[in-house]
Amino acid sequence: MRTFDLTPLYRSAIGFDRLANMLESQRADAQPSYPPYNIELVSEDKYRIVMALAGFDRSEVEIVAERDTLHVTGRKQKDDTQRTYLHRGIAARDFEQRFQLANHVKVTTASFDNGMLTIELVREVPEALKPRKINIDGVDSSNSNVQKLEERQAA
Repeated sequence: MRTFDLTPLYRSAIGFDRLANMLESQRADAQPSYPPYNIELVSEDKYRIVMALAGFDRSEVEIVAERDTLHVTGRKQKDDTQRTYLHRGIAARDFEQRFQLANHVKVTTASFDNGMLTIELVREVPEALKPRKINIDGVDSSNSNVQKLEERQAA
């Protein structure tokens, strides 16, 4: 019984089709649980992904940021050494992990230390897309819109 009716979202929200499609695809696809990872909110516009990659070398891990998706891939190199395990608890298998990035989220740095991969992300919203107050009929208590238009015409 994990079905959601997204009809109310379509009625009251504009431009959230991508979000609804992403929710639908997340429901259909089971997210892989390997390797384990954390997603942290460092500050209002900074995020951190920390992945536990025991048994991997930094040369075996690849990070690719493409538009609104972050791909982290690990390909374990084949070891020709013959080993006999009494217990094998370190899963050193290949993996591919995908993260959907929100608009304007960019990867800033990545580091690999003691088997922990840390990816730093930041949301940088362009000035033109930040919220701004819209005055009705160009009337403001200080008439700033009218003053700006007059200044442009005078220049």
